[in-house]
Amino acid sequence: MQVITTSLAGVLVLEPKVFGDTRGFFFESFNTRHFTELTGINVAFVQDNHSRSAKGVLRGLHYQIKQPQGKLVRVIAGEVYDVAVDLRRSSPTFGQWCGNKLSAENKREIWIPAGFAHGFLVLADYAEVLYKTTDYWAPEYERCIRWDDAQLNIHWPLNGKPLLSAKDAMGNAFKDAETFA
Repeated sequence: MQVITTSLAGVLVLEPKVFGDTRGFFFESFNTRHFTELTGINVAFVQDNHSRSAKGVLRGLHYQIKQPQGKLVRVIAGEVYDVAVDLRRSSPTFGQWCGNKLSAENKREIWIPAGFAHGFLVLADYAEVLYKTTDYWAPEYERCIRWDDAQLNIHWPLNGKPLLSAKDAMGNAFKDAETFA
């Protein structure tokens, strides 16, 4: 597995070693020992999530203010533009974002530590996204920042308006968002 750093400290793109031939392919999508050796991060995942979304769906920007979740995200069908936003006030990259394309074809994964908001836009006809989390979903602590916040100025690769849930359409402005120390 190759580890690729991003512009945000702690957010990592992981590129697995894929073994393929005429029959198909095989790769390890996660190995605790290798992950720790390559990243220096020791994680324990407690929950796996699976979503399927249609083209143009934008989910996010989500985070939990208590019980914050680290996430290991990958796409098993289709393609998404995946975004992480640094919400750690003590970080030199506070309020900055990075975006990466994840797809079933490139098999890349992204590690997003606790203290970040996360969202993605579906670029293919549909996408299935799997992600492991380091803490349990706690809806009472879940928060949402507007996907189109002017201060964050995220450059989503959009053609028109995205499809949003009611919750995501009502997200807070970044300036009003609860953040981490």
